[in-house]
Amino acid sequence: MTSPESAPLPVGIPAPAAAMQAQDPVLVRFGDAQLSQHWLVTPQGTMPLRGTQIFVADMSQETRMIPGWAIALAIIGAVFFLLGLFFLLVRETRRTGFMQITITNGAFTYQTAEPVVGDRAGQLFELQARANYARGIVARA
Repeated sequence: MTSPESAPLPVGIPAPAAAMQAQDPVLVRFGDAQLSQHWLVTPQGTMPLRGTQIFVADMSQETRMIPGWAIALAIIGAVFFLLGLFFLLVRETRRTGFMQITITNGAFTYQTAEPVVGDRAGQLFELQARANYARGIVARA
């Protein structure tokens, strides 16, 4: 006979945070969500890892624009030499937005985000690699 403490939790209902075993180290993090060998820990609660799905979406954008210093030098250079207009050919790339991570387990859904910093493609590759590692942990749970 199983005791109530060892009974399996229904899928999709978060368990209390005390349910996570202290000896279970965190293996991978997505924003404020953490995955250990047997548990998914989010600010909304702790759940068993079995049945968890992880999705990654790139919600960032790149804009190319002429920087302010190039416009100022083009105006100053145009007054003295027409070669100053070549400063208008300078372009600057700005990255804004975030990478969205969606974690689902039955009826439970949690979304978190990581801001885009630096190389967008490299960050997306690293985040996809973490997600693939987490999917492997879920498959073994």
